[in-house]
Amino acid sequence: MVGYQNFIKDKELLENFQKHSKIAGVIFILLGLVGIFYPVIMSLATAYFVAWLFIFSGILIGIHTYKTNKKDWLGWLKAFVYLLTGILVAIFPVPGVAALGIILAVYFFMDGFASFALASQMKGSNKYWWLILLNGILSIIIGVIFLVGWPFNSLILVGLFVGISLFFDGVVLLTMGSAAKKLEEELEQKEQSSNQNPQPNS
Repeated sequence: MVGYQNFIKDKELLENFQKHSKIAGVIFILLGLVGIFYPVIMSLATAYFVAWLFIFSGILIGIHTYKTNKKDWLGWLKAFVYLLTGILVAIFPVPGVAALGIILAVYFFMDGFASFALASQMKGSNKYWWLILLNGILSIIIGVIFLVGWPFNSLILVGLFVGISLFFDGVVLLTMGSAAKKLEEELEQKEQSSNQNPQPNS
């Protein structure tokens, strides 16, 4: 693994990173906009994506069980459950989206309570504890929004939040790509200045 200090000093790595991060950033932003403006499409696409993940996972678990221990009934059961879940979500994507809505609601509630606990620990020792508290409040509100009107609102909310997440991921990648380009330019300037002013031989 390349360390951060080595990364920011490697011109080739910076060039590759800024090029690929900009491409990925644009793709993520476009996908995010699709999710924001067409949340139902993104919700269904997310359900199909999760379905295929379950199907491939089930196949891999089945192959692993067959190769390692054919008598491992728990392995076969796990493979069957994964395959069945993936196939059912692929055939019936709308209930799959509803299930994703419940999972996200639980996640936001857990994140909210964890933020409350962390904020209470940091209160008095860190002046930014209120930001963590605010994050917890927002997480609880989002969790409530998912639960109110479930399962019907899941078809919109899942795609909307996936779209928002992809959009901001794209913005971050573009920002990081621009920062990498500036670092690359600074390295070029240092190389040019060192070539123009060579160190005298002692």
